[in-house]
Amino acid sequence: MQAPTVLVVDDEQLIRWSLTERLTQEGYRTVEAATAKEALERHAEGVDLVLLDYKLPDSDGLSVLKRMKEANPETLVILLTAYSTVDTAVEAMKHGAYHYANKPFNLDEIALLVEKALETTRLRREVRALRATQAQPFSIDRIVGQSRPVMEAKALLRKVAASPASTVLLTGESGTGKDLAAKVLHYASDRASRPFMNITCSALPDTILESELFGHERGAFTDARQQKRGLLETADGGTVFLDEIGEMAPALQAKLLRFLEEKTFKRVGGVVDIRVDVRVIAATNRNLEDEVKRGRFREDLYYRLNVLPIVLPPLRARTDDIPSLVHYFVDAYNTEFRKHVRGVTDEAMRRLQTYGWPGNIRELRNAVERAMLLVEGDELTADQFPVATSAAARLTEGVPLPATGIDLEQLERSLVVQALERSGWNQTRAAGLLGLNRDQIRYRIEKFKLEKPSGS
Repeated sequence: MQAPTVLVVDDEQLIRWSLTERLTQEGYRTVEAATAKEALERHAEGVDLVLLDYKLPDSDGLSVLKRMKEANPETLVILLTAYSTVDTAVEAMKHGAYHYANKPFNLDEIALLVEKALETTRLRREVRALRATQAQPFSIDRIVGQSRPVMEAKALLRKVAASPASTVLLTGESGTGKDLAAKVLHYASDRASRPFMNITCSALPDTILESELFGHERGAFTDARQQKRGLLETADGGTVFLDEIGEMAPALQAKLLRFLEEKTFKRVGGVVDIRVDVRVIAATNRNLEDEVKRGRFREDLYYRLNVLPIVLPPLRARTDDIPSLVHYFVDAYNTEFRKHVRGVTDEAMRRLQTYGWPGNIRELRNAVERAMLLVEGDELTADQFPVATSAAARLTEGVPLPATGIDLEQLERSLVVQALERSGWNQTRAAGLLGLNRDQIRYRIEKFKLEKPSGS
């Protein structure tokens, strides 16, 4: 690893020499400058730390410090001055100096100060690298697929991530990837360096869920032996993901609404308002409009959450993406299971694309994982996907051909009408019942000149 580079800036050659000698002994690489102009030139070449004299022939140290910080805000600068006053120290810190040292200085103290400053730089770089590593698995590219529904969802995720929106609502069936979308929103936003906290609202009793969200004071309830910070407080500056929010109790919905409106809350058993800045991402596989009509979800909370809704399409509405998803999972499990499977047969892929996948991407991933665990060759066959195979068998065996023959066109029309009626003329759900995508069902609606009955 290359030694850190320290720029020594002083118009006195003896001071530059003594500092350079000591820093070289400590294992650092050094460069020198006698003027502000030289200092800025050396700084532009890239250094890790600057020892900067306050008085220079062509400028003063504060002006040079300011220009260095403008060029690179992460530059660490230690100001060296023989004219130290409180005002000088305050000005130096105000302009971004890491520290300052008085002349004449002790070389041992300077060496220790340099060591601490460079340790700060090293830690900053490690934190940046760690954050980049954490964010990489949740880039927008992790959402696999090029179909129109997916591309529209990706575009909306990008826009919402870059916006200052404080609430986002993710809807879609179970297994469509709402948890991944929430992490994409967080790590693609300017909140990425702050915490991402998530909780499943259906996983905890109401009282415990309230304590987990808002925290509690000591003695607020039995076993509350000490004060506890909740997820909202812990995630200050970041994101809180509330999965399955449709399961939240009405009383807790009211408290969440107050927080969303006022950005403040009280811990359980507390009297002090706590203000935090968090983005709340809520997710549900329920139809919240129906839940509001049935009195199970607060209407005001629904409208507050529904400012920026993002719908994640079911897999049956994006069957064109199934080959890409299958290959993605095969590659992932090749690495995990140390196998060398090349892909799936054409027949297997055909059956995977015609199966309805009620469990969506989660079900598809589990099916591929099972196949990868059991496969002995270098290719997955249709027999290794029993769910899709049995569905295909039921389909082919369940429609016997009458002895008198059949009007295939009329049968197709009848099935399309039945699917539309059963789904309440929801084209996406009707398409899923028939193993089609949305474009395919629209084509058949136009082909048979079908119209939604008035009043339905």
